[in-house]
Amino acid sequence: MAMRIYNTLTKSKETFKPVAPGQVKMYVCGPTVYDFCHVGHARSVVVFDVVVRYLRAMDYQVTYVRNFTDVDDKIIKRANEVGMDARRLAEKYIGEFHRDMDALNVMRADQEPKVTDHIDDIINIVKTLLDKKVGYLADGDVFYSVETFKEYGKLSGRKLADMVAGSRVEINVNKRNPFDFVLWKAAKPGEPSWPSPWGEGRPGWHIECSAMSRRFLGETFDIHGGGKDLIFPHHENEIAQSEAAHGKTFARYWMHNGFVNIDNEKMSKSLNNFLMIKDILKSYHPETVRLFLLSSHYRSPIDFSDRNLKESEKALDKIYGVVKRLDQEAGIADADDTSPTGANWRAFCESMDDDFNTARGVGILFNLVKETNRILDDGKTSPQSSGELTTLTTDLMRMGNILGILQQPWQAFFEERAKSRLQDMAISPETIDELVAERTAARKNKEWKRADEIRDQLEKAGITLEDKADGTHWKVAT
Repeated sequence: MAMRIYNTLTKSKETFKPVAPGQVKMYVCGPTVYDFCHVGHARSVVVFDVVVRYLRAMDYQVTYVRNFTDVDDKIIKRANEVGMDARRLAEKYIGEFHRDMDALNVMRADQEPKVTDHIDDIINIVKTLLDKKVGYLADGDVFYSVETFKEYGKLSGRKLADMVAGSRVEINVNKRNPFDFVLWKAAKPGEPSWPSPWGEGRPGWHIECSAMSRRFLGETFDIHGGGKDLIFPHHENEIAQSEAAHGKTFARYWMHNGFVNIDNEKMSKSLNNFLMIKDILKSYHPETVRLFLLSSHYRSPIDFSDRNLKESEKALDKIYGVVKRLDQEAGIADADDTSPTGANWRAFCESMDDDFNTARGVGILFNLVKETNRILDDGKTSPQSSGELTTLTTDLMRMGNILGILQQPWQAFFEERAKSRLQDMAISPETIDELVAERTAARKNKEWKRADEIRDQLEKAGITLEDKADGTHWKVAT
């Protein structure tokens, strides 16, 4: 089955054909770094992390670029609020972004350019747009004239004549058209600025990505990604300025992930309904968060709730549980890359080839878990069943590598989960030890009723007891 991608530009699924066979050049809009990342940001980053993982697993040579916007009105405003230099503030939150994404097992992009490192690239494109008379100067600012780009609106499906002035666009009396957008902003007192042929100033938002993608990927590349909120005006404006400057198709395939919602509203800092990744990870395993984010199709909205995360948590326990069983009961601890794959892996790839359908892929993974448990429950080992289990393990691990889960030994996973559950319990380890000691004494004195009462009390608290020759051991139930 050929790989097909839903292209926002054409509003249809298209067979994926990269510019250069076997090579994929991909640009994803990264964060504006003025605060910690919330789970809405994480969804976009995790989605495109999986896209890159799968493309590489299919033997494409991928060049992946994800930028940092490190100069922006929001950054300047926050820096002024906290009394910090804007560049230092941006560097702080770039570090926090990496810390959060490393925790979520997100691979670093091949290039992570910062706007402030590419001012010359930005100025060169602005010069080109002015030379081509699609940009114009006004009181120290440089604007792009949207009326000069006849295809303006082709990504978002909007017609310029039907748009309402000021919708998501900053009103400025110097604009010839309300939807003209700024390429270069004249300097203001106390704000970061750089010299340019038009005076001191700084870049507009949209021109930054056009310049950085051209620097690392060229004037035409394969995939441009981001959240749906970037379709208009950001990505629409990127197309207009890049194609006007270079006279070529900018990006061939446009991918946009859906929102993370809380109470049916998009999670965002402006609505003040966001949840920081660093806070979520205090309560949930990073792979639980990844599984939650990938359990819906990337283009669909996803509802964030503790109930949904708890379901993903239980699901992850089951996946690691079958890895534990394969190790303990079948002696299969892992599978190498040379092991043959089976029907489950082929079905998973068919799902991923269909517009990176991780929701269906996760379903196939759970069918594999059920199939593996069924064979293990049978308890009869044979060359045939051993071969089946080896193939199932290979398929499972390969799926895990694409989804970015099963990235630690099952022993370490369950140890972490036990510690986490213990912290959430109303009973302390010291109390458990005291009750175990009391039960041991009761058993020694043949007070069986009291011993059973203590066992029942601990089981209700989620503690399992194991009586062994060297004494009674307890563990958090899994």
